[in-house]
Amino acid sequence: MVDNMPEKRDYYEVLGLSRGSSKEEIRKAYRSLARKYHPDKNPDDPDAESRFKELSEAFAILSDDDERRKYDTFGHNSPGGSPFGPGGFQGVNISIDDLFGGDLGGIFSQFFRSSSSNRRVKGSDLMVRHSVPFQSAMDGCEEEIEIEALRTCEECEGEGSADSSSVRQCPGCDGRGRIERVERIGPFTQRVVSDCPSCDGEGRIIQNPCTSCGGAGRSNQTKKVRFSVPPGVSSGVRLRMRGHGEASRISGGESGDLYIEIDVGSHDWFERDGSDLLMALPIGFADLLLGTSVKIPHIDGDEIKVKIPAGSNPGDTISIPGRGLPRQGSRSRGEVSVVLKLDIPSRVSRADKKRISEMYDVLGTNEDNIQEKIRDEAYRRRNSRAR
Repeated sequence: MVDNMPEKRDYYEVLGLSRGSSKEEIRKAYRSLARKYHPDKNPDDPDAESRFKELSEAFAILSDDDERRKYDTFGHNSPGGSPFGPGGFQGVNISIDDLFGGDLGGIFSQFFRSSSSNRRVKGSDLMVRHSVPFQSAMDGCEEEIEIEALRTCEECEGEGSADSSSVRQCPGCDGRGRIERVERIGPFTQRVVSDCPSCDGEGRIIQNPCTSCGGAGRSNQTKKVRFSVPPGVSSGVRLRMRGHGEASRISGGESGDLYIEIDVGSHDWFERDGSDLLMALPIGFADLLLGTSVKIPHIDGDEIKVKIPAGSNPGDTISIPGRGLPRQGSRSRGEVSVVLKLDIPSRVSRADKKRISEMYDVLGTNEDNIQEKIRDEAYRRRNSRAR
């Protein structure tokens, strides 16, 4: 059979431009020629519509950086065929008003997106919350959870059809999965692109659906997911597991991601501030006055030795560097801050009360110099904050 189809003209020739023309020159040339050959201005010219489509096709290619690069390299024989799909360029709805003030670049870039984005539909992301013990913030841990999600049907391998020969291209959208309609608002024309209702955006019609998934290509399946919780993790951190979300509704599409939000449990006496740990240490008056050392177990496996200097006061803080939680992205650790608290016995025997009374001149408050003591305490507190 002899092909009588006329050969396509060079896009630059169609617009009357050279190959080195700028995007602005391409836009200006298209506006000028499109106004001249717009079908609304040439109702009696049967060739006006085809000429206008030729201009619009040339502008659609040359105004898009990626499509222009392909055309400059391969001409009309670009790998993968025409970017306009099997139906060829059908034109876009450009009104006279669009040619004078519309965003033509936006209109045509939207055209390209509508023809290709359907094939890259990603499955939905999922999020679950998972609790770990406080010890995991020090050591990290390996965890496993079980989730139920829409996964690719194993019976039909995501095709949705029991028989591959029963799948045909959707006639409503010519296999694109998207349709466009024109809405006129006053003097303006608006082009709206949406999923094809006939095929639900898939671009194909399944005549013999898979009995396992009902033609959806996906089914609810239970799956175990293993993941690592890093040392230093804090509540609210979300771990991203690529490809463990829902399968794409489009055969061959990319699966979504699974986000695991971590909730770190509490500790018996530690609070945390990032990688730093804070705790209160109740201590008796004699130990504050004379000084002492206290050993307590620690989550890193070694005891912490807290040295309390003689003459310490309730509210003093003792810092122990390098014994806090691991800093993420670093081999260093935070510090442990120990706040001293006066431990007052809840019950005191009569004998002990008598002994304390006999030492009141040492242990009690001397009202003669109370103002001086208040000033000294305020001075000490301010200086400790400044440091």
